[in-house]
Amino acid sequence: MSDQHEGTTNGEPTPERPAPPRLGPRPLVRPPVDAGEASVFGRPAGVDGGFAQWPRGNGSAAPGPLRPGPPPAALASAFGRPDGDAAALQRPPHPGQDPAQPPPAFWADPAAPVEKDPWRDPDSGAVLGPPPVDGPEPAPAPSGPGARLSVREVLFGRRVHPRALALLAFVALLIGVAGGLVGRLTAGGAARLTAPDATIAAAAPAKERPPGSVADIAAKVVPAVVSLEIRVGDQGGTGSGVVIDPAGYVLTNNHVVAPAAQVQGATVEAVFSDGSRAPAPIVGRDPKTDLAVVKVGVANPTVAQIGSSAGLAVGDAVLAVGSPLGLAGTVTSGIVSAIERPVRLDGEGNAGDAVIDAIQTDAAINPGNSGGPLVDSTGAVVGINTAIRSLGQGEGGSIGLGFAIPIDEARRIAEQLIRVGTVTHAELGVNAKSVTDGATDGAQVQNVVQGGAAAAAGINEGDVIVKVGERAIAGADDLVVAVREHQPGQSVPIELIRGGRPLTVTAVLTSD
Repeated sequence: MSDQHEGTTNGEPTPERPAPPRLGPRPLVRPPVDAGEASVFGRPAGVDGGFAQWPRGNGSAAPGPLRPGPPPAALASAFGRPDGDAAALQRPPHPGQDPAQPPPAFWADPAAPVEKDPWRDPDSGAVLGPPPVDGPEPAPAPSGPGARLSVREVLFGRRVHPRALALLAFVALLIGVAGGLVGRLTAGGAARLTAPDATIAAAAPAKERPPGSVADIAAKVVPAVVSLEIRVGDQGGTGSGVVIDPAGYVLTNNHVVAPAAQVQGATVEAVFSDGSRAPAPIVGRDPKTDLAVVKVGVANPTVAQIGSSAGLAVGDAVLAVGSPLGLAGTVTSGIVSAIERPVRLDGEGNAGDAVIDAIQTDAAINPGNSGGPLVDSTGAVVGINTAIRSLGQGEGGSIGLGFAIPIDEARRIAEQLIRVGTVTHAELGVNAKSVTDGATDGAQVQNVVQGGAAAAAGINEGDVIVKVGERAIAGADDLVVAVREHQPGQSVPIELIRGGRPLTVTAVLTSD
């Protein structure tokens, strides 16, 4: 600590430690004023103060003339007048003034009063002179389409090159020749089709197909009808069927598929209206009602609408759809000729007592229609076409006597076949024949099955049954279908004639 203060007394310099040097102010440097700039921007001669001290209002000039020096080269190049132009900026041009003589300097014209000279009065407003005229203005470019040429200008005005005209004429000639050739060929073809004196038949307007027409019904039903082709060895046959369930179940006649069911290796194939094919194995069949069900493995097939046969009346319009004689998709129309017509079928593939309570129709039904649908005027299925009557021997054609199984019974049979594959029917346990005394018709009992429903009810041989439940019996076939309208185990009143006297008994029907 003592070393730091050696040679110093109260911070003042000593001989051993002198004071540091002090810097004085720098001298004021003023660059020299250029003589030319001073002559242009300096005060006039004899003026020491500002411009506000310049005497105004008396028109007196400055004490001495203004003698500007030459401007710098850069300013002269940027703001100078063009070469050869002697006009000065101090005065605007005046009419009649000699352009070769420059106007007097701004400060050298004492004749012009300051208050009337805008070039000398700092408070005067701006004055615009006439615009400079350097030369004629260019014509504006056309904004719209050019002028149109007339035929005279094109041909004789030398506005179009002759070669362009020749090419245009050649193209027009080619177009004319082609048009004439086409017209000649067209006229010649028309002349060959019709003669000038020909009489043309008048065509009637096209017929409409309103809802409910035969064409409308056929369009709805045909896609749900299939043609069944049965092959047994080198033999074959055809029939029809109708799709009744989205799962692919097809309802048909037993006698259509019976040959394939009885022979090993036989096949059944379904052919749809669009020509597609699919195997159709048998699900179940019922020989006593001549019904059967097959199934096709087709996704989302067209299913027919199922109606009701209970409401049919004689005279109702019906259509038969099927494959008669192998002609798939055939549609015939007719009416309901009769209802509840008992018809005994032949024994081909069916039981000997196969009897149906048929709908009779005069719609044309031929071999191959079997198994196809009979539809009403709404397109709903009301029966399954099964049999015909003909005058010829063997397989004769239709004579307007066709028979169909009512759909109400067919649906019940089909449901049982789909569920369990077999069907049970109610049985009375008698054999009968048709009889009449001229006034009353009925079914005479020929024999009674021991242990059957008839034996338990006390029905004897020789009794004539005239009514089962609510249905009158006119013959042996009526008795079969009347009993099958009921279910096994059901009690049914039976009216009969015994020894000329009426008698009513109650029978509990058994199962076959």
